[in-house]
Amino acid sequence: MTRQTHAWSTADIVDQTGKTFLITGANSGIGLEAVRPLAAQGARILMACRNLEKAARAKASVLEQSPSADLQIVPLDLSDLDSVRRCVDEAAERVDHLDVLINNAGIMAIPRRETAQGFEMQLGTNHLGHFALTGLLLPLLRSQGQRVVTISSQAHRMGSMHFDDLQLARGYGEWKAYGQSKLANLLFAFELERRFRAAELGLISVAAHPGYADTDLQHVGPRVKGSKLMDRAMGFFNRNVAQSAADGALPTLRAAVDPDVQGGDYYGPSGIMEVAGPPVRVGASTKARDGELAARLWTMSEELTGVSYDL
Repeated sequence: MTRQTHAWSTADIVDQTGKTFLITGANSGIGLEAVRPLAAQGARILMACRNLEKAARAKASVLEQSPSADLQIVPLDLSDLDSVRRCVDEAAERVDHLDVLINNAGIMAIPRRETAQGFEMQLGTNHLGHFALTGLLLPLLRSQGQRVVTISSQAHRMGSMHFDDLQLARGYGEWKAYGQSKLANLLFAFELERRFRAAELGLISVAAHPGYADTDLQHVGPRVKGSKLMDRAMGFFNRNVAQSAADGALPTLRAAVDPDVQGGDYYGPSGIMEVAGPPVRVGASTKARDGELAARLWTMSEELTGVSYDL
C-alpha cells in the first residue's frame, strides 16, 4: 500500500540543489534516466561509468536539457575491485560528502565470465562490486538522512544463494547466476539497513526494481553469445511489452528522493506483476528478508572483497 494517493512521478522531485548523488551505470538505461530529472532539479551528480565514451555522450545529452547541470564522470569498472577503489579515491577528491548513492549498474544473463579477481561475473559486478563500493564510500555518507539505494529485479524471486559454490564453478546457468546476483542485491540492501539501525547512524538503505523497462540490458547476453535471433526477440519484447527506460527509472528515483521513504523499503512498478506502472512500495521474497542468509552473505562478501564496514 502506497503512502500517497496520487501516482508518483518526476513532478514530485523537489529542488535538489546542494545535494550530491553518485550513480553507477549512469551512461545508459535506468541510470541515465535517473540522472536527467535529478540534474534538472539542481543535483550534483557523479556519473560512475565503465565506458567513458558512452558516459561523455550521456553527459552531453543531459546538458542539452539542463545546461547548468553539475555532472562529473568518474571511471568505475565494478568487475575490478582495484577500479572500485580508484573510483572511491577520485570521488573523495571531488566531493566532501554524498547524499545518495545509487547502486544501479548491472549485467544480465551472460555466458560464464570471471571478473579481474576471479569472481563469477554477474555476482562480481552486480553484488560484490557494489558491496565494496558502498563500504568504501561510507566516510562520504556519514550524515543524518543520507541514503543508499540498491537496484534489484523481480528475478530475485527465482534466485538462490549457492553458498557451497558461490561462483557457480559447477553447474553454471545464465539465469541461475543472474537470479543469485539479484537476490544478493536485496539481501545486501536489507542487511545494510539492519546494520545502519544498530549503529544508530541515521542513514537508510532502500531498494528498488524497474519492472520490465526498455534498456540495453536485455541485449547484452544475446550479443555476447552472438545470437542475432535472441537479440531480435529481445528487441521485439522491448518495443511491444516493456515500459520506457524513463518510466523504469521512477522506482529508483522515488527510493532516492521521496521524503516518506523509510529504511528497508522496496519500490517497484504498481501494475500487474510489477511489470510497469507508477512506483509504489512492493514486497520481496521471503528469502530476500532472511536475516540469516543475509548475515552469511555479508561475511562472505567481506572475505571476498577485503572490504569491512566501519559502522
